Amino acid sequence: MDLTLRVWRQKNSNTPGKLVTYKADDISPDMSFLEMIDIVNERLEESGEEPIAFDHDCREGICGMCGLMINGVAHGPQRATTACQLHMRHFKDGDTITIEPWRAKAFPVIKDLMVDRSSFDRIIQAGGYISVATGGTPDANAVLIPKEKADISMDAASCIGCGACVAACPNGSAMLFTGAKVTHLNVLPQGQVERADRVRNMVEQMDKEGFGSCTNIGECAAVCPKEIKMDVISRMNGEMIRATFAGNGRKNGQ
Repeated sequence: MDLTLRVWRQKNSNTPGKLVTYKADDISPDMSFLEMIDIVNERLEESGEEPIAFDHDCREGICGMCGLMINGVAHGPQRATTACQLHMRHFKDGDTITIEPWRAKAFPVIKDLMVDRSSFDRIIQAGGYISVATGGTPDANAVLIPKEKADISMDAASCIGCGACVAACPNGSAMLFTGAKVTHLNVLPQGQVERADRVRNMVEQMDKEGFGSCTNIGECAAVCPKEIKMDVISRMNGEMIRATFAGNGRKNGQ
């Protein structure tokens, strides 16, 4: 396959960037998208040019580092697939592919296609911990959890924090991510002690980071590589309402 790439190049967050055109010739359709960029970078280095900077780690669809806007779609055209697991067979010979970083106020560009997603880390940190007994490994059935709640928690826990939901949202909202992290622990028995504080603190931190509001457009769920549903957003909103009333009750001495 012979392709034309339009790649966003930006030295750092303080300098303007621009799209630069590169040729990607003789690309195997069996390559992953990141392997294709590797080949382009090897050729750039051979010609004395600076390679394209991009995030990657596991390349197994697990870590969420490979955040790229590919032809305007987070992670590219293949649904429920990370960029590292997207293969070039989903493109055609002669295609022009535009590759950009995540676009969000809370994800400043570090260089080229790399963005700073530490805002997500701070939201998770704000959630704190759960109160569990320390000591030996407990029996798996020591705390009974209904299957329905276990399934909800596991589905939410599949979030890999890639940021595609934020990048795809016209408002730059992190509601799907934060909702998944809140839901993961708040539906389980082990998460009940800090339940109210967790949602209050995580939502407050999310707002501090500069993420936008949710207007239920649904782009977040459409591009999520783990297919997390918007149910986690409504669940988080319900948790927030409950936590707010619980907090007011304590303040009024109730």
